Amino acid sequence: MIHRLPCPICDKELPIEIDGNSTIFPFCSPNCKNVDLYRWMNGEYFVSEKLTPEEVYEKISQLEATQEELPPESGESY
Repeated sequence: MIHRLPCPICDKELPIEIDGNSTIFPFCSPNCKNVDLYRWMNGEYFVSEKLTPEEVYEKISQLEATQEELPPESGESY
């Protein structure tokens, strides 16, 4: 069985209708999206290291490279 991504706030699986094109992705509901926004605005989340634009680009490139190494998702279950 293929498991859907969990909501980063409540840990429920995302409903099928929420995909990368959804306005609330990666959250399961507008409420969870607002909880996340509140945490950023309240200072619970923050970026802890100062990066130059070049360092940001390098880190993004590294993340993209590691994602390319992952096998593509398929509709088959094992």
